[in-house]
Amino acid sequence: MLIVPEKLIADLVTPEAAYEAVEAVFAAMARGDARNFPVVREALGHADALYGFKSGFDRAGLALGLKSGGYWPGNMDRGLTNHQSTVFLFDPDTGRPSAMVGGNLLTALRTAAASAVAIKRLARKNARVLGMVGAGHQSAFQLRAAVKAHAFERVVGWNLHPEMLSRLADVCAEIGLPFEAVSLDELGAQADVIITITSSFAAILKHAQIRPGTHLSCMGTDTVGKQEVEAELVAAATAFTDEVAQSVTLGECQHAIGAGLIADSDITAIGDVINGSHPGRTSEDEITLFDGTGVGLQDLAVAAMAVSRAKAAGSAIEVEI
Repeated sequence: MLIVPEKLIADLVTPEAAYEAVEAVFAAMARGDARNFPVVREALGHADALYGFKSGFDRAGLALGLKSGGYWPGNMDRGLTNHQSTVFLFDPDTGRPSAMVGGNLLTALRTAAASAVAIKRLARKNARVLGMVGAGHQSAFQLRAAVKAHAFERVVGWNLHPEMLSRLADVCAEIGLPFEAVSLDELGAQADVIITITSSFAAILKHAQIRPGTHLSCMGTDTVGKQEVEAELVAAATAFTDEVAQSVTLGECQHAIGAGLIADSDITAIGDVINGSHPGRTSEDEITLFDGTGVGLQDLAVAAMAVSRAKAAGSAIEVEI
């Protein structure tokens, strides 16, 4: 079995490579060549942690495995990332374990890549202002991936704790884009594309704040009860997602479904847009929304890429099991 530790990931998988892997696996899912298995996600009753498994099998890429991990809110005080995860890959022909891969940076990269795929496919071509709702650890990855996917001219941001917006300001300074901290009303009035990346359990953005033609990538809701935008906004938008089954149960669409505002059939897999079986955006005034729930196949795709590159570089650690 090969081990690819966390410290090697940054040199093995670039944001561009993660985008390529995630887009390919979304397309495979839509074709029926890849399948996610049911998610297990539970509160531990210890350290206020959430822990779970995401798994699946991609027949096209021959990636079989799972990601194990979750969220430990006290980790920042220990100098650790709150989200902790490890990916395990298995030989699809024999079931034997083939690799163990550090999953923290991979999770950040694949989450940002999913949002970027949606922005590239669904945002208006003349979109110029990016709005960021949330300024936690993942927000910097989201911002960097978004500006690689689309030619934005400036960035506006809001966060519940305004002092954290310095993270976004620093990234913008690094990439050469102006940044402004704004209210939610101002953000909705200015932004052509909005990324929400929070851990909120109550709607932050309202339908009335969003202009026609806006694209939203809602990336924070991945658990039953979480919510970043009000259900009426989801219902008013043309909704896309990584996987419909997760979207309606634990993604942003769960609340609109629960309120009877939309049905499962109103949500389209982003892979259908990639494969050309759905047109995506159909008008300049259409509000589009991507519900990024985070699927196990994303993790397997980027982990398999990391293993392949580590083998080529001779940096993977081999152990007997």
